[in-house]
Amino acid sequence: MLAIYKREFKSYFQSMVGCVFVAFLVAFTGIYFTAYNLNAGYPYFSYTLSGSLIVFIVGIPLITMRSFAEERKNKTDQLLLTAPVSLTKIVLGKYLAMISVVAIPNLIFCLFPLLIKMNGTAYLKTDYISIGVFFLLGCVYVAIGMFMSALTESQMIAFITTFGLLLILYLWNGIIGFLPSSAIGSLIGLIVIFTIIIAYVYHMTENWMLSAVLEVLGIVASVATYIVKSSLFENLLTKILGKLALADVFTDITNNHIVDITGIVLYLSVIAIFIVLTIQAIQKRRWS
Repeated sequence: MLAIYKREFKSYFQSMVGCVFVAFLVAFTGIYFTAYNLNAGYPYFSYTLSGSLIVFIVGIPLITMRSFAEERKNKTDQLLLTAPVSLTKIVLGKYLAMISVVAIPNLIFCLFPLLIKMNGTAYLKTDYISIGVFFLLGCVYVAIGMFMSALTESQMIAFITTFGLLLILYLWNGIIGFLPSSAIGSLIGLIVIFTIIIAYVYHMTENWMLSAVLEVLGIVASVATYIVKSSLFENLLTKILGKLALADVFTDITNNHIVDITGIVLYLSVIAIFIVLTIQAIQKRRWS
């Protein structure tokens, strides 16, 4: 795994992708820092850091798009899959290399609160927690992008799909505002979401019997619960999907200076889920 990590990490800076990402993120944040913290005298660097979230939407797909798509296109993935290293170690090696690139600008950001303190009042605890959560959010986005790259051999498709997903997550609070709040609307929405999940299960297993049984059981359970107590479905769809507003965990720190531990657990869970999904996607291609 260490050899894969070193190879991947070096490749990001040999191809200049890593350099461009680090330089652009630091420069973009530095402009905000100069305007808000130094010139305007705002004491919280965490507020400045929130303006850099938009950079992740563009920068993260640039890093992740080549992780597996390039290997698949150049047929070098066959070498990896036949190497005396487990698939889990291959995925983790690539993932750790990508988050190492994301970690570099975050380490540079650790200097910014100290500059604020040198010129006045600073809230170092809040600022450093926000930097840590900002990095963790980047790790979540990298896991999502890596999974999308594992599904295709086109780097452009991997970039566009990752960019689209991250943009949707960025605008998530506004999107879920259009969802139905009625009980029947929530029931239909949950059935649709469950059907999409079952479709993915079928894609991975190609077992129509298993997929059909799970689909029927899910629909029957949902409808039965609705018949017994329909009030449980009031605003249920909005409540469930509202948990996917990943950026809210970070913005709670920047806006309200509140650290949500459950949000940190959510980040770690999403990272683990997408790493497992990436392993399963590659495993399926290996056996097919």
